[in-house]
Amino acid sequence: MSALDVDFPFGIARTGGTRLTGHEDHVRDMIEQVLFTSPGERVNRPDFGCGLLDLVFELNSPDLAAALQVTVQGALHRWLGDVIAVRTLAVTAEDSTLRIEIGYVLLATGGVRTETFDSGVIR
Repeated sequence: MSALDVDFPFGIARTGGTRLTGHEDHVRDMIEQVLFTSPGERVNRPDFGCGLLDLVFELNSPDLAAALQVTVQGALHRWLGDVIAVRTLAVTAEDSTLRIEIGYVLLATGGVRTETFDSGVIR
């Protein structure tokens, strides 16, 4: 872990170099990438991601939320298991939105965080 990590999405800082961010924000960015990357989207890692965006046109339901909770848990453990320890994970279906709330511990610092991610799903 360095004091600063590359920010996501990638950008150029005012100084002309790569835009950087703190470790906690970088970990949140990595979680977002796992959630919103579809398997097959990355050339050198075809199984990376959990395919949340693939569900945009699926019928939103508690069954979909339950299935996604298992998928997200597995993807986070596989791809970020050396960076975070997931403490809580809740996927809820609310109207046209799937809401994912993740409580986790940053393994490098012991810091506890909770993040919420929303994905529009057609109902």
